[in-house]
Amino acid sequence: MIIRYWLTGLLICVIGLTIVQQFDKRNAHYTDQVAVLMYHHLHEEDTSSSTIKPELFRQQLAYLQSKGHHFITLDQFKKFLGGAEVPDNAVLVTFDDGYESFYTMGVPILKELQIPAVNFIITETLDHPQEDTPPKMSREQITAMTTGSDLIDAECHTHAFHGKREDGKAYLVQEADETDQQYIDRMLADTRTCKANVEQADPHQVDTMAYPFGISDKNTALAVQAAGIHYGFTIQPLMATRGVDPYRIPRINAGAPQVSPEGLEAIIAQKIVAVRKTSR
Repeated sequence: MIIRYWLTGLLICVIGLTIVQQFDKRNAHYTDQVAVLMYHHLHEEDTSSSTIKPELFRQQLAYLQSKGHHFITLDQFKKFLGGAEVPDNAVLVTFDDGYESFYTMGVPILKELQIPAVNFIITETLDHPQEDTPPKMSREQITAMTTGSDLIDAECHTHAFHGKREDGKAYLVQEADETDQQYIDRMLADTRTCKANVEQADPHQVDTMAYPFGISDKNTALAVQAAGIHYGFTIQPLMATRGVDPYRIPRINAGAPQVSPEGLEAIIAQKIVAVRKTSR
């Protein structure tokens, strides 16, 4: 009987410890790494796997702030990859595609909360932004949102390679009948065009790209590097550590309608990796 009570007590202790450990993991804080969040479109009524309501976006960010997360700029993130420190619980907010909803709904929320963000622009649509569905930002809107503030950055999401061919493969991927040099030349031309268009709307040195669909090929980094791109973002759902390949930077998808503020924090906690501090 005594042994039975002892075993029961031991089992309760083990269960209790497990619960505490799980709770701690869900609420874990991290250092020397960055949770790069990925968003696309904001809308009150549109529904898709990459569209969320503006209020959910605001709630996600405000909740992370309340839990001690620190939002950093793209420039801080680049310096982090180069060896600089970032705050504990660092977060970088990114948007893809250059939708107008970012300008009309996202930027006001970011300014309200004083949270920086970067938008990766598809520049092929800049001449006819309202003809796309959803509508894209115009050059004037990009200029307006990036002028007079360090909060918002604009970078590249290719010029004309955001799409897929009839065989289902992304334009960014090398074609079967394309030589390595032909592919590199094609990527080089598109990337230079994207850079020139973004730099016209937001005068600065564009050196960062998000790959459409998060896809890159064996020669992608070589091609975009030759065009002046030094950082490439994917959609691999991991934390970004200092040792990450700068042309294969991971991002966590926060822009799905089912991701609650608490759920987003839990997703980040699940991705935390053990990082050994090194002297610099």
